[in-house]
This record gives sequence, structure tokens and C-alpha cells, in this order.
Amino acid sequence: MAKSTGGTPKLLWLMILLVLLSMAAAGAAIYMVMSDDDTGQGQMQSQQVERQSPIFLKIDPFTVNLADDEFGSRLLYAGLTLKVGNEETREILEEHMPQVRSRLLMLFSGKQAQDIVSPGGKSRLGDEVVATLSEPMTQPQPPLDIRDVLFTEFIVQ
Repeated sequence: MAKSTGGTPKLLWLMILLVLLSMAAAGAAIYMVMSDDDTGQGQMQSQQVERQSPIFLKIDPFTVNLADDEFGSRLLYAGLTLKVGNEETREILEEHMPQVRSRLLMLFSGKQAQDIVSPGGKSRLGDEVVATLSEPMTQPQPPLDIRDVLFTEFIVQ
């Protein structure tokens, strides 16, 4: 019979060492996952705090005669809402609402029905509305922050 050379205690210590290292690695992994989750929740909470409500300005619907086309005289019934970037822009536009409506009526009355009934035509019209209303209403006036034109009613007859 062969005598044991003491390999078994070394193997036992090696296995204990491997188990301890595995436990340490598992603990470190759990800590990393938990700390990343906490950071993510903190970021989500700060994003919720930073979220701002949009500012809208509703313009009452109006009817305007469009430029004559091959079908004769046509009408546009339009209602729109402006999405603005700050309260100051909303207040300026509200204070000058008669000018706003007049500018819009002048802009729309120069259009032909075929140019504004398609989605692309409405998009271009929205861009023209922003450009028309961005011109100063009075002097001095800070620049207006009009972000979008939302057509809430749009009928061409």
C-alpha cells in the first residue's frame, strides 16, 4: 500500500480557497447590480422632476376665403394650437391676438386649396405660420419661441 503524501489537505485548502473566491466574486457582482439599479432609479427620478409640461396657445377657429382655383371660390375652416417654448411667448401672442389672427387670415387667404390639402401642404403651411408669427408684433420684442403648429380643425370646401 502506498502512503499518502499529504496531497489531500492541500486539495482541501485549494477547494476552500476557490469557494471563498467564488463567494467574493458573487458578492461583488450582486453589489454592482444593486448599485447600478439604485443609480438608474435616481436618474429616472431626476428626469421626472426635470420634465416640463408643454405650453399650448389655442387660437379660435376661423373661416377664410382661399385664392380661386379651377373649381372657383373655396373656403378654409381652420382651428389651430401653437406649442410654444416659454410663458413669455404665450403671453406676447395672447396680448397681440388680433394681430396674430390678422396675419393668419392674410397668410391663408393667399393659398389655393390644392396646395394645402395634402399632409405635406399642411406641414409647409405650419412652417409658414411659424415664420409669419415670428416677425415682431411690436418694438422692442424678444424673439418668440414657437415650436410647433397643431391643426386641430381643418376643412376645405
